[in-house]
Amino acid sequence: MKRSEINALIVAAKQFMAEYRFALPAFAYWTPQQWSEKDSDCSEIVRAQLGWDITDFGSGDFARRGLLLFTIRNGLLGQGGKTYAEKIMIVRENQETPTHFHFQKMEDIINRGGGELVIQLWNSDEREDLADSDVRVSVDGVVKVLPAGGKVSLKPGESITLPPGLYHRFWAEGGTTLVGEVSKVNDDRVDNRFHETLPRFPGIQEDQPPIHLLVTDYARYYRH
Repeated sequence: MKRSEINALIVAAKQFMAEYRFALPAFAYWTPQQWSEKDSDCSEIVRAQLGWDITDFGSGDFARRGLLLFTIRNGLLGQGGKTYAEKIMIVRENQETPTHFHFQKMEDIINRGGGELVIQLWNSDEREDLADSDVRVSVDGVVKVLPAGGKVSLKPGESITLPPGLYHRFWAEGGTTLVGEVSKVNDDRVDNRFHETLPRFPGIQEDQPPIHLLVTDYARYYRH
């Protein structure tokens, strides 16, 4: 992805979240220069991978296959402390987040507003492949039973609980959708199993300076 594209996506994301009155923490707006001046008291942000996270999953086509996230709070996997995480995501119409599951993370995915969020589901088998068994899943506390590859469509305000090992892919229909995630501790470096072999984080062409840092940029700007 080009840095100019990432910058434009962040500008649009801030505007979209403001429309839905979703306020981000102060560090969402820090510039690279401000980051370079921060002291060790900000190290939790870096270690827990809080902040902007934009990926095209190596597709080269963000509008077709990609996701914009902001991690608001998170703990450290296996290190005690916080046992929970929260993210806010923007999913564009027909923009796919590809099929994956998490080894340890249980999560609630919540439609916070906009269009409908469509989630397709499969159990995983002992080979970490797609199983052909029925899927049992909780949608706002109501158990749904779906065939393998079945879909749940979440309207604004609705949510689904995804346990570890449950394959899922999702996209929006009927317009760009603001999506929340409340989960156990999240570590995108080790806890994702994509059904295809895909990169979680994008390669970046630095065609202009960043306006805000991605979680993968911290090492270049934060001296602690």
